Amino acid sequence: MGAYFTRHFQVLVASLGKLAYAPLASFLTILVIAITLALPAALHVMVKNALQVTGGWQDAVDFSLYLQPGLERDKAQKLADLLASRADIEAVTLIDADSALEIFAQQSGFNDAIDNLDGNPLPHTLVVRPIASLSVAASDLLRQELDGLPETDIVQLDTEWIARFQGILSLVRRAIWIAGGALGLGLLVVIGNTIRLDIQNRRDEIEIMQLIGASDPFIRRPFLYTGLWYGIGGGLLALALLAIMLGLLSGPVGQLAGLYGSSWKLMGPDLREMGLIIGIGVSLGLSGSWFATARHMRRIDLK
Repeated sequence: MGAYFTRHFQVLVASLGKLAYAPLASFLTILVIAITLALPAALHVMVKNALQVTGGWQDAVDFSLYLQPGLERDKAQKLADLLASRADIEAVTLIDADSALEIFAQQSGFNDAIDNLDGNPLPHTLVVRPIASLSVAASDLLRQELDGLPETDIVQLDTEWIARFQGILSLVRRAIWIAGGALGLGLLVVIGNTIRLDIQNRRDEIEIMQLIGASDPFIRRPFLYTGLWYGIGGGLLALALLAIMLGLLSGPVGQLAGLYGSSWKLMGPDLREMGLIIGIGVSLGLSGSWFATARHMRRIDLK
């Protein structure tokens, strides 16, 4: 077993050395892999940052429950506690009438007109946040149920906007998968063609190894490790390209966020996502190498 693993390590290092002998060609192949991985990864990062800007899906499905005018605050609080205990509701926030009037006065600038009012015309309001897994249809049923409560005056829920949000999010995610799949197939062709050229250049060496009894796995091993190095290099370079992109955008994004009084910053890929990018690169590199060697070595099989 020790000799087996030693031989694998020797071939692993030797395949890296062969790439170093042709640095320009190796770098161009790795660059193609990196760009192929970086494009769908950049789309994913854009979606993740868009979700952060909008406050996530949970903020999108919040709806307001305006209570009957004149309802006492204690009764409004009891209703809020009762609704918060439901399994399909994550949280309920009570905005009492006095706080709502104060917020309206600050945001509208009608302080003098509000001071001349005989009383507070605003009702108590409950901001209801359903659970994240609640569908649009279930949210509409919840709205109808809450609208029938005796304490309720108006329930405001824009289900059409929620449906649009879900549709756009689903479309973007589907586009990422389609683009990633198409680019992945193209990448298999590129890696396969690169390995094919390497096999053709080493045809005489392969024929000699076959004549002296070398097995197909033994002959295939260097090419698989070459694909492995291509995948690792492409994945690492893809992460570098993502870092450069985020670095170029962080300044303008920070200035734009500052204009809105926000400290929001761009998020890059986390450790799991970085590992996934490198893993996909390795998988594509090994797959392309395997298919190329399996196809082209049969053409020079002398056994």
